[in-house]
Amino acid sequence: MTKILFVCHGNICRSPMAEFLLKDMVKKAGRADEFLIESAATSYEEIGNPVHPGTKRKLAEHGISAKGKRARKLVNSDYDDYDLFIGMDGANIRNMKRIFGGDPEGKVRLILEYAGLSRDVADPWYTGNFDVTYDDIMLGLEGLMKEI
Repeated sequence: MTKILFVCHGNICRSPMAEFLLKDMVKKAGRADEFLIESAATSYEEIGNPVHPGTKRKLAEHGISAKGKRARKLVNSDYDDYDLFIGMDGANIRNMKRIFGGDPEGKVRLILEYAGLSRDVADPWYTGNFDVTYDDIMLGLEGLMKEI
């Protein structure tokens, strides 16, 4: 089983969007039992909070629910528990490596690298644009699906 953890700053917008979209994609591909897919935050700011209403709305447009998801903090021991950590932006990557004390096994990746891009997924907490965030995450996930 491949264990994937999506990571963003607060775990209420981008990383849960990626988590639930990929869960839906692998389910539709008949591969759900091959993966454990979750998400976490690099900060403590939103711990315990539900998914942002904008993310819930965007997922609901595609028939996907994030019911029951609560933000959780990434911890050092996660490095041993997951095979792949996918960050939404450069700050997420730096913070993951700080929390883990590095990335000796090369498990930390930027989501848009899977689409052949080196840019960040904009945080809709600041931009308010969940449509652009969705489009960027889907670009990355479509590339990821070709690799997993």
